[in-house]
Amino acid sequence: MLSQAQIKLIKSLQLRKHRREAGLFIAEGIKVVEELVTSAIKVEHVYASDKYEGLVPHIKITDRELNQVSSLTNSQGIIALCRIPSTTAAKPDLKKEFVIALDNIRDPGNMGTIIRIADWFGIKHIFCSNESVDAYNSKVVQATMGSIARVNVHYIDLPAMLADCTKDNTPVYGALLSGKNVYTEKLTSNGVLVIGNEANGISEQIEKLIGHPISIPSYANGKGAESLNAAIATAILCAEFRRR
Repeated sequence: MLSQAQIKLIKSLQLRKHRREAGLFIAEGIKVVEELVTSAIKVEHVYASDKYEGLVPHIKITDRELNQVSSLTNSQGIIALCRIPSTTAAKPDLKKEFVIALDNIRDPGNMGTIIRIADWFGIKHIFCSNESVDAYNSKVVQATMGSIARVNVHYIDLPAMLADCTKDNTPVYGALLSGKNVYTEKLTSNGVLVIGNEANGISEQIEKLIGHPISIPSYANGKGAESLNAAIATAILCAEFRRR
């Protein structure tokens, strides 16, 4: 049975401010929880209903209690309380590694899918502007399907980071509709790929720091979609970088 203090804590973690203060986040769904309990992320507690008996060690609580603390419309019957990992000592060498940078990504589904995409393509680091949605938002965590355990997500002053990349001659690529065809452009195995906001694309401040604007060509002869979803564009671009 959950105490009132536990209920209050878990519900408070639906807000970014309280997640940062407590250093904790919540994960829901058996797939995500199973991934996290076998990862390097510290799982403080797992709360679950009877149907998960024997699958993962957990504290048994009722469906009513789960519905009280779940951030989902319909609780999936299992919720984990996890420690937010520190990424302060995990910064990559951009002379050797390829990373993703997110400029004001706001949709939790897109953020979670991009983290999952990074995991698929072996990209260990994502750098986010401070205005981007929190990677430890429960909807983001669920959308990662466990990939949050294997990808380091950093929140930084993105313009300052990219300015440093420019000074160090680290390639900075940006997904822009006006960019050059990614399928014919020369690509490197290291550097930064910048993905912009869902509605507005890459901000003007960030665009000035992009040395290699690239785009995914449309084959609809001007009669199709105006643009691609941010996560889909990320997947296509990452696949092309890795293919080279």
